Amino acid sequence: MTDDGSGDGVAADAPVRKIIHVDMDAFYASVEQRDDRSLRGRPVAVGGSSRRGVVAAASYEARKFGVRSAMPSITAKRQCPELIFVPPRFEVYRDISHQIRAIFRDYADEVEPLSLDEAYLDVTRDKAALGSATAAAKAIRRRILAETGLTASAGVSYNKFIAKLASDQNKPDGLTIIPPGKGAAFVQTLSIRRFHGIGPVTAAKMEGLGIYSGADLAAKDMGWLTAHFGNSAEWLHNLARGIDHRRVRSNRPLKSLGGERTFFNDLVTDTEIREALAHVCTVVWDRAAKRHARGRTVTLKLRYADFKTITRAKSVPFAIKDGAGLLAAGEAILAPLLPVEQGIRLLGVTLSRFEGEEDEGEAAERADLLSLI
Repeated sequence: MTDDGSGDGVAADAPVRKIIHVDMDAFYASVEQRDDRSLRGRPVAVGGSSRRGVVAAASYEARKFGVRSAMPSITAKRQCPELIFVPPRFEVYRDISHQIRAIFRDYADEVEPLSLDEAYLDVTRDKAALGSATAAAKAIRRRILAETGLTASAGVSYNKFIAKLASDQNKPDGLTIIPPGKGAAFVQTLSIRRFHGIGPVTAAKMEGLGIYSGADLAAKDMGWLTAHFGNSAEWLHNLARGIDHRRVRSNRPLKSLGGERTFFNDLVTDTEIREALAHVCTVVWDRAAKRHARGRTVTLKLRYADFKTITRAKSVPFAIKDGAGLLAAGEAILAPLLPVEQGIRLLGVTLSRFEGEEDEGEAAERADLLSLI
């Protein structure tokens, strides 16, 4: 691609896409604070408060103490003794999410939800006739506040990667605009741990190689990146320069679905573990059947008593057609891992590589994972 000299991959003669990423602020916790006045201004965690509980979401008051989603509840309480735990109300969150998505569709034909609380919108076509993507983002945020009583942050840019980074730049209740020609410079000021798609393991590897920021990454040539990161080299090379050619897809194909269960008492015996596997497989297959999803890869996730987590996957030549087939694949993965030396605190199963799925060369999409706690 011949670009305009800005280094962000925007062709000089190509129409510039206008992308908004909207991200609700501490969504679950904010809903609870909205609906219960006594929780406002106080540190709140949505999730279980038992010794096996996990934080699903934390209010900004709780985040000041280092409380984060996926943190064990016992750790969260230790870091914030005044923390208030509230059980999740997923039906309420889903209803509000549907409300918000209806607002999005007044401004964009192409809306790609990533989860209940965030989505990409392609507003290249000025559907609401507001004159600019920035005006559309402002209008969307005003309507969300007026109609739900909740705040949202938004990022506006020329591609998905930068729009998502921008939406996180001034949270909560913030709006950040990164125009063409400014993307590479913006990305290179950020910590590598801010990059969407780079997980903690990869980030730690990068830091071990002296890469701490987007600028550090941009300084590495393709040969060096290929030597250290293999097939991910071109993707990383592009991210460091603010380049992302992915489209906003309103009908994003399902990449995976699954379920996991955290146990109040560790599972120790083979029988207990196999029974738990059968239960999770039943739930996952029920979800797959409702979506008419037939996959070829099964992934088993085990978290031990010491919080060490492992995943193992198995692919079969033909799509799994029933629950018995899913369980058989899960059993085949589990068998070499038995007996366990320490208890199992969490077990999860994910089904992927669905029939008709196309590989577009994108980074792995977020799994549609259901917690069975």
